[in-house]
Amino acid sequence: MNATDLFPKSLFAGKTVFVTGGGSGINLGIAKNFAALGAKLGICGRSQERLDGAAVELRALGATVFTASLDVRDYPALEAALSRCKAELGTLDVLVCGAAGNFPAAAEKMSANAFKAVVDIDLLGSYNASRAAFPHLREQGGCIIFISAGQAFTPYANQAHVGAAKAGIDMLMKDLAVEWGKHGIRCNSIVPGPIENTEGFRRLGRGALGDKLTETIPLRRFGNVDDIGGCAVFLASPLASYVTGTVLVADGGQNLLGSGVWASIAAQTT
Repeated sequence: MNATDLFPKSLFAGKTVFVTGGGSGINLGIAKNFAALGAKLGICGRSQERLDGAAVELRALGATVFTASLDVRDYPALEAALSRCKAELGTLDVLVCGAAGNFPAAAEKMSANAFKAVVDIDLLGSYNASRAAFPHLREQGGCIIFISAGQAFTPYANQAHVGAAKAGIDMLMKDLAVEWGKHGIRCNSIVPGPIENTEGFRRLGRGALGDKLTETIPLRRFGNVDDIGGCAVFLASPLASYVTGTVLVADGGQNLLGSGVWASIAAQTT
């Protein structure tokens, strides 16, 4: 059973949710959960082809959809897209900062440009989206949801760039929760665990060892996009109206055990 089976189908009727990196993966799954509950959707990403495909799926759920092909590192483009989205859809109520980059890389082999690229996409991109959305969100109070990762608080080999970026995102979220609470803007992070059938999982999860990797997760299963979509819906709903500055971990308990077992099993494919 998904969150969309538990909430009224009109929960977000008249509301607009904007998702960065919304053309695929976890972020598209989040967008689809909001669409199923009556929201209008704005999505952005670097691939217009992906955005077009995502828009078809969202419209099939009854959503009105705005798309913008852009790079979240480009603040003027993001600012313009958010303004156009609000003008076309009428309001901006929820921002999901999901655009991210990742690849496994040993720190001593990673170039400075590669490290910077991930920090800029993840951390700078999240700030850019939040800052550009601020004047719209403060009009009626709003919600920002950041997509973080276990690397923010658990050290993982070959993930120094991601750990730095995601830890920065979680502290940015807390700082904005403090500063923007007076405007009625709530800020929270979601930490997904390994989510199957996503590009990130294929890159990092090494699906051939799925059974062994599953044994490293206390709940003994990988997550799915609706697990994360349900968390996002909750955080944006009236049920979480007094929740801000919180990191919501939805990883099946994986990070409770640290990264060592996961790393040793995953290393069998290298």
